[in-house]
Amino acid sequence: MADLHPHTPVLVGVAAVQQKEPDFERALEPVDLMARALQAAAEDAGSLALLQRADEIQVPKGMWHYSDPARLVADKVGAVNARTVLAEIGVLQQSMMTRACQAIQSGEADIMLVVGGEAKYRGLCAAKAGAEAKETEQTDAVPDETLLPDDEIWDIVESATGLGMPVGFYAIIDSALRFRQGLSVDQHRDQMAAMYQRFSEVATRNPDAWSDTAVAAEDIREGSPRNRMLAFPYTKLHNSQWNVDQAAGLVFCSLQTAQSLGIPREKWLFPRASTESNFMSVVTARKDLGGSPGFRLAGQRAMDMAGIDFDDITLRELYSCFPSAVRVQLEEFGMQGDGDLTVMGGMTFGGGPLNNFVLQATVRMGQLLRDQPSEVGLVTSVSGMLTKQACALWSTDPGDAQWAFEDVSDAVRAECELCEVVGEVTGPCRVAGYTVLYQGDEPWRAVAVFDMPDGRRTAAYSEAPAIIADMLSSTECCGREYVLAKGQFS
Repeated sequence: MADLHPHTPVLVGVAAVQQKEPDFERALEPVDLMARALQAAAEDAGSLALLQRADEIQVPKGMWHYSDPARLVADKVGAVNARTVLAEIGVLQQSMMTRACQAIQSGEADIMLVVGGEAKYRGLCAAKAGAEAKETEQTDAVPDETLLPDDEIWDIVESATGLGMPVGFYAIIDSALRFRQGLSVDQHRDQMAAMYQRFSEVATRNPDAWSDTAVAAEDIREGSPRNRMLAFPYTKLHNSQWNVDQAAGLVFCSLQTAQSLGIPREKWLFPRASTESNFMSVVTARKDLGGSPGFRLAGQRAMDMAGIDFDDITLRELYSCFPSAVRVQLEEFGMQGDGDLTVMGGMTFGGGPLNNFVLQATVRMGQLLRDQPSEVGLVTSVSGMLTKQACALWSTDPGDAQWAFEDVSDAVRAECELCEVVGEVTGPCRVAGYTVLYQGDEPWRAVAVFDMPDGRRTAAYSEAPAIIADMLSSTECCGREYVLAKGQFS
């Protein structure tokens, strides 16, 4: 420790809370869950003074309606002098932790708090009772700072096909990756089902996971009344579970403050390296529809800065909003997929509060690293339709170099090959990726991204029963040619 700078950022307190209270009138609202998580994180560090002396509280935007949630949390935990920050949806969750570390390392701040939470299960229980789960009214308060995303995450050509919810976009991405990998449709579905069965098994070992029951691969793979198909080949159990009441709190401080407050050394967690790409592109424009240069470059740069190799990491939380997010990372990182890819249980079984999962995962990673101090943990982040990517490495050992952060957006921008996206195309085009969207239990519309003969891209849909049936079969439709007219294909 003598060689480390006094302003070295250290994560000293981590805690996750969740509630499964079916009585929505007794259940805590989101801001109370957040306050409990931060209180528990400070208690985990062994010093409530961390809250009272906090310089800043950051909160990622959720499904709730508070205008300055960090101020409500600050009032509840006694952080009377803390600045408040709200990160809007579209800002990488890892960006908040990076901001905390940068502020401490530069000496601009000494104690930084990051907290997020949701209570959609509470809201669901209220809706089933024909009521509404009330929240503290706060509409006029303004955060000291609001973090905003840079650009749009979809194109009007895409939305004209019926694409709107992320599940359809991610299913299309996965079909393109499957085609490039040479997997059959059935092999792909079997692989995803096995991966998610393993996620469910990991969740049973995580006391903070939403699900405590393992699910068989065949029950994940196939659509059923309890596991609806959402966008072929994705069922509900391939989908992030956001109807949860969960919150996570993280307390960062400088090395000198950790020492002065007497926080036990065994509690200290060091950020080793952080990288992110904020280069945004709409799905249809990506020449490599099933790839992610952002993850390849962010991942390799993080490893280089920390002096670590992907093969050395056994504690991993690969962001898992949908299977393609995980599969793309495995491809870009050069991982074989052996061993566990999650410490939480993934976003289906661990729980995927809308804009808070990475905080939950970092809490769990910190707990496991304390138990396995020789290991290094990897936590990744995604925002939008696999639009932004981030990697963070953690350990109880600070390593040989100071923590460093690098934004690889410019390098990703230079490497990404984009196609011009156009609408109202007429003539033959070739499928680059596809899915079938469902409404309720019924297949509704086949949607595909097409390569045009001149290298441009478009998206179109079909409601023809024969085409829908074909695209729901075990026959690969990527690479197949269809005729487009007026936004539809036949």
